[in-house]
Amino acid sequence: MSEAILDLVHGLMGSPWVYAALLAFAALDGFFPIVPSESLVITAGVFAAAGEPILPVVIVVAAAGAFLGDHVSYGVGRAAGERLKQRARPGTKRRAAFDRAGHVLESRGGLFIVVCRYIPGMRTAITLTAGAVRLPVRTFSFFDGVAALTWAAYSALIGYVGGAAFEEDPLKGLALGLGLALGVTAAVELARHLRARRTAATAA
Repeated sequence: MSEAILDLVHGLMGSPWVYAALLAFAALDGFFPIVPSESLVITAGVFAAAGEPILPVVIVVAAAGAFLGDHVSYGVGRAAGERLKQRARPGTKRRAAFDRAGHVLESRGGLFIVVCRYIPGMRTAITLTAGAVRLPVRTFSFFDGVAALTWAAYSALIGYVGGAAFEEDPLKGLALGLGLALGVTAAVELARHLRARRTAATAA
């Protein structure tokens, strides 16, 4: 059974259509975060270790899809943010929170856009917020380009490392690649949690 599944996946990875799938999944993940684009990029990286698909093309296509999807999310946030700002009267808590988010993104928006791309769910939240507070498109596009390219390279290379380590057994390579990705995500979440606790303790 596992050999049949492996043959099917290998056939899909050897098809040019895999690049279209990578583009579509990465784009959808930008504004519909339940789409598992990262897993697909990692899987493509695993099989790239055996020659197909081509690793640099996987990275470029996945980055392009992520960049496109993030800009769709930014556009949605920009349209919704204008209505939100009109409803939030000056002096209210809602307006204060809105203005505070705008100031934070203006001063450290680039860092947030890049870091949040690696946190499932947060990548959509930050792009929506950037649009809502009207972060300049040029600024958003620059940092989002950096975020999308580094995310695609990170995901594909993690898969490639797993595939190279278990070249004769792609399933083990995929398990290693996904394990590495989950480990990095868990470490980031733990660091974020500890920092939040330290900040709360300091404030108290």
